Amino acid sequence: RGLGDVYKRQAMASSSTSSSVTKLDGATPVVLSLFRIVFGFLFTVHGTAILFRWPDLASMPPVESWSLGWWAGAIEFLTGVAILFGAGTRIAAFLASGTMAFAYFTQHQSAGLLPIENNGELAVLFCWAFFLLVFTGGGSLSIDAALKKS
Repeated sequence: RGLGDVYKRQAMASSSTSSSVTKLDGATPVVLSLFRIVFGFLFTVHGTAILFRWPDLASMPPVESWSLGWWAGAIEFLTGVAILFGAGTRIAAFLASGTMAFAYFTQHQSAGLLPIENNGELAVLFCWAFFLLVFTGGGSLSIDAALKKS
């Protein structure tokens, strides 16, 4: 058992790891699409709760038409639908991310420094998830991808 055996084992382990990474890399466009679909759905439902009171959440007070809260709900609903279906994903994600950054700094940040202290975790998660989609696009299972192919 010399140094050559150590190098052979390392090469075999590296080859195995490389093969696993290659398999994962192949799934990236589909997994990215699933990520987009889940976050788009969640954002859409958040918008419907504000605009249409569905689902009706006791913790969410009603908003007046054309108020800042109404506009937030409209943006959440419209960008959520676009992200859900992958239509104009990058633009919709940019608007959604900015909306959540604005929501965090105007509605949460004054209540504490950290998101866990000020109940802003959801706004931060949405903000950064959508910011990621600005740079990655919507994945292979999207209207954007279908239009790109044609």
